Amino acid sequence: MDFDSNGGNKRVFHRLGNKQSQPHHQHQQSHYPQNQKRAHGGLGGGGQRNDGFSSRKNPNFNNTWGRPGGTSGGVPPKKMERVCNFWVQGKCNYGDGCKFLHSWSIGGSFSLLTTLEGHQKVVTGITLPSGDKLYTGSKDEHVRIWDCASGQCVSAVHLGGEIGCMINEGPWVFIGLPNMVKALNIETVTDMSLSGPVGQVYSLVVGNDMLFAGIQDGNILAWKFNPATNCFEPAASLTGHTSAVVTMFAGANRLYSGSMDNSIRVWNLETLQCIQILTEHTSVVMSVLCWEQFLLSASLDNTIKVWAATPSGNLEVTYTHTEEHGILTLCGMFDAEAKPVLLCSTNDNFVHIYDLPSFMERGKIISKQEIRAIQAGPSGLFFTGDGNGQVRVWNWLAEPKTAM
Repeated sequence: MDFDSNGGNKRVFHRLGNKQSQPHHQHQQSHYPQNQKRAHGGLGGGGQRNDGFSSRKNPNFNNTWGRPGGTSGGVPPKKMERVCNFWVQGKCNYGDGCKFLHSWSIGGSFSLLTTLEGHQKVVTGITLPSGDKLYTGSKDEHVRIWDCASGQCVSAVHLGGEIGCMINEGPWVFIGLPNMVKALNIETVTDMSLSGPVGQVYSLVVGNDMLFAGIQDGNILAWKFNPATNCFEPAASLTGHTSAVVTMFAGANRLYSGSMDNSIRVWNLETLQCIQILTEHTSVVMSVLCWEQFLLSASLDNTIKVWAATPSGNLEVTYTHTEEHGILTLCGMFDAEAKPVLLCSTNDNFVHIYDLPSFMERGKIISKQEIRAIQAGPSGLFFTGDGNGQVRVWNWLAEPKTAM
């Protein structure tokens, strides 16, 4: 099963991070700096859990979805939003007078640090399990490991099947493959194969000390790590979706799953029972994540829906944002000023960057092919992976101060 005909595959598990990014300096000796290594352990290892904004509810939050009021710099005056082909080849003679873009981005609050070349097909997973190595996975059946100091690929591991998704938790890197999940322990340098899935594994997430996998056949399988046997043991099978589960998010004792059946299911992480089915989307639900007390969902129906709990506890749509094209993935993070932003990849080869909750556009990222993977990193870094196999490393910049 392939999403190409409908607008793109999906990289899942876009955790937003409990710890706000701090302003940082643009000067860096390496391509991207190190973060602290987590302690060895089972699921959740050492270090702070990274369950997104959902665990940091703000009692003073003002619901201003879609209203003006973003304070960060907007998009500068438009040129034609197309990259100059001659500039790409180093042959454009018009310089700043060219009517086409001489950049892969629009907006002054972030910059491109470097491009990592090596994958031959669409990048479907990006993760940073340690401070000095970046892992990327692709439909070319390879996981590539990059040295963060040099930006060089130090290893390319052929796994014998298309990689549908990839996440990390503690010392573990989990990789979704056809009919299995591969679990790599980067500390003990061991791996194991978790069997049970039928078809491609499109999404992975960890919640309540369990690993959940969204499968092509519509099922969600769960495993729990047993320290006594040093193995992942089957824990549950969650049924209900009638087509592939392509996105999941875990937070606030809930598991949210989005599917090609156009629905979102809400599961109680304690009982593993489905407690609500959300059916307002009219096409594939490609991405779900939580921010503050809200659930955000994105679909190939061109909409991002913001869900809030009613007094009864059920979720209802409180705001709908519409794009001109189908939406492939969402990723939330903090910018250099510790302000929340949402990155939204669409199937016209753009990533739109919005302030939350105003949805004021901050800028855009442009790619030769659709961007299927976005991942927040440490120290104001973030990563994108596209259908051409390129991985780009970006850096948030502090907003310029205006004179008083």
